[in-house]
Amino acid sequence: MSILVGYVPTPVGEAAVAAAIEEAALRDRELLIVNSQREGVLTDASVASEEDIERVTGAARNAGVKATILRPTHRDDLTEAILELADEHDVALIVIGLRQRTQVGKFIMGSHAQRILLQADRPVLAVKAQPR
Repeated sequence: MSILVGYVPTPVGEAAVAAAIEEAALRDRELLIVNSQREGVLTDASVASEEDIERVTGAARNAGVKATILRPTHRDDLTEAILELADEHDVALIVIGLRQRTQVGKFIMGSHAQRILLQADRPVLAVKAQPR
């Protein structure tokens, strides 16, 4: 069994990867780092650059953790893509980053993190970025 982390190149994504690396080292598990792009979008701020990928895989290597990058595409539902990958790889833990949103923002836009927390059939570790 492995640990799956959703990664975007933001402070929240970096915090999630750091926590996932720590958990993978603690549990002696492989780490699956997911960075998914929406289908049909030419530019997407959530897509990690090669520098970002090298940095996070290097951090995993330095911690003695084997890391694999998964770069699937998703249509409208990133939550479903994450949950399907968790099932497909039979992961022991899902790690996600939480960003601060207003109550109105959560109500109108929904929250991938909230849906993963509610719909996952395995443990989920939710991580916040350190305040600046």
